[in-house]
Amino acid sequence: MNFILFDEIQIRQSLLPLTFTRPVSEIRIGIQTISQKWQDFLGSDVSFYTQDYLQAKYPLVLADDNVFINGAVCPTALLTEAILGLAPATALVQGELILAYRSKAVTDVFDDTVAFEGELRIIRQAIDIYTHNGEQIMSDFQRITKNRTSQPINDRFTAFYNESQIFIEEGVELKAVVLDASNGPIYLGKGVNIQAGALIQGPFAICEDSVINMGAKMRRNTTIGPFSKVGGEISNSVIFGNSNKGHEGFMGNSVIGEWCNWGADTNNSNLKNDYSKVELWSYVTNRYENTGSQFVGLIMADHSKCGINTMFNTGTVVGVNCNIFGADFQPKHIPSFSWSNGNGTFKTYHLRKANQVARAVLERRGKAFDGIEEQILKAVFEQTSV
Repeated sequence: MNFILFDEIQIRQSLLPLTFTRPVSEIRIGIQTISQKWQDFLGSDVSFYTQDYLQAKYPLVLADDNVFINGAVCPTALLTEAILGLAPATALVQGELILAYRSKAVTDVFDDTVAFEGELRIIRQAIDIYTHNGEQIMSDFQRITKNRTSQPINDRFTAFYNESQIFIEEGVELKAVVLDASNGPIYLGKGVNIQAGALIQGPFAICEDSVINMGAKMRRNTTIGPFSKVGGEISNSVIFGNSNKGHEGFMGNSVIGEWCNWGADTNNSNLKNDYSKVELWSYVTNRYENTGSQFVGLIMADHSKCGINTMFNTGTVVGVNCNIFGADFQPKHIPSFSWSNGNGTFKTYHLRKANQVARAVLERRGKAFDGIEEQILKAVFEQTSV
């Protein structure tokens, strides 16, 4: 079997702006991305069936016998077993949603359907990423650390609670840190540096080569993706990777993409003063929709950055490649490729300048801003620019 993760179009649309620059399955939730989880469960590489402009970066590999798996579905052992048992030209469904299908071609044409009755975690909207992050940290932790031994905690000034639920990969640096795994596991990835005075509550995960600055407070249900630097206070949030929130300020109930940067003392609100349910901008309906949740912070897509003392209101959505500054609260929806100074009007962030900044940011991390990356941003610009 050849495994391909596909984007269900309605779910992809509801996950914008995060999915402007990645397939749905490249969303990080828990410790890993959904695609990494599937590779572990299947014991096999996967490829992607996504938007045409993303396929060069996330290639599609076809074979004579393909199994297409919905990239919004987090794997379980029972689901994996059902998928591996699919007959040719058969789909696995739950209600109206196609979970997987076995086909020679990319088209979802099949002769038969099989209902799956098991419980699943399906990422249908952006707030699902942080809402279910703690659950996914616990699930990933159990699988990733099974039959493995953690590196020891050698720093005598580091305090830890419930040590069996703390896993430390090779190369981690700890100095006078508090690791409290009383309410869930703590996973510290390879090469992570946690500086003096940091306080960490589980469930929590930080991925390879990331840094937690001095005195930072990492609250429950938070994931810091690889190659990131964080400080201040972060609660129930997910940073996909390659992004910085290095200074004081509060981030809560938020999802941050890659190549983003928060200026010093930037804060986001995650609860309205009247405790009412929060509305969030929808790319499906092009209007604000009620999330049904009291706690909603900031959704920020790739390459967006904000200046010092930026204030984000409850339930704010920031698109791809935005430049944000100003002393007032920012608008609750900032379209992709726009400059926002907080007064509710936007200027276009021209593609040439945006590419210059993106190139400089990637080169600082030893990454190449190549023609593929440039074409992706060009496609997003053409779809979204104000």
